[in-house]
Amino acid sequence: MQNINEIEELIKLIAKLPGLGPKSAKRIVLKLINNRDELVKPMANTLAQVYKNVIRCQSCGTLKSNSLGCNNCENTNEKYNKICVVEDIADQWSIENSNIYKGYFHILGGTISSPGQRKEDLLINSLVERVFRDNIEEVILATSATVEGQTTAYYIQDSLKKTKAKVTRLAQGLPVGGEIENLDDGTLYSAFKNRARIKASSD
Repeated sequence: MQNINEIEELIKLIAKLPGLGPKSAKRIVLKLINNRDELVKPMANTLAQVYKNVIRCQSCGTLKSNSLGCNNCENTNEKYNKICVVEDIADQWSIENSNIYKGYFHILGGTISSPGQRKEDLLINSLVERVFRDNIEEVILATSATVEGQTTAYYIQDSLKKTKAKVTRLAQGLPVGGEIENLDDGTLYSAFKNRARIKASSD
């Protein structure tokens, strides 16, 4: 009975992953059990290392090893003059995989209107610091076309008023209500190519 309970617990955990339900989780668990030497043991070791060593960079918000510097915001091999601001890591990966954009990333970790999300946790202050420190010429706001994403974008724009950076926003090709990580490469390309400068508010 002990083993059955362990399997059921593993199925529940895997079913919590995005895009998976109980049926898919059961198939994955069976695959793991039938290939425990090839899959379970190395996966367990890797997950333990990820849990121990992978952290969020407190400057740019991306994932990094706690024993190494950040490849995103501490990149000394290539110097860029622009930063793309996204809501989460999945958005960064989607844009990177499309090969549309070459520059720094800044990962907020959510939106201002997200339940339980504080503005202090979104690394907006560190974004402003990076723009000043690295002489950034353009900040591209690649937040989702949702109410929360737009609210966050306007707040960031206001926070960057004292900098000299041009603030732009992804434009055509980004559907209303769309999330960055779910867009195909063609849509992302159109959104980046047609990005428009955000006009400063009159107040």
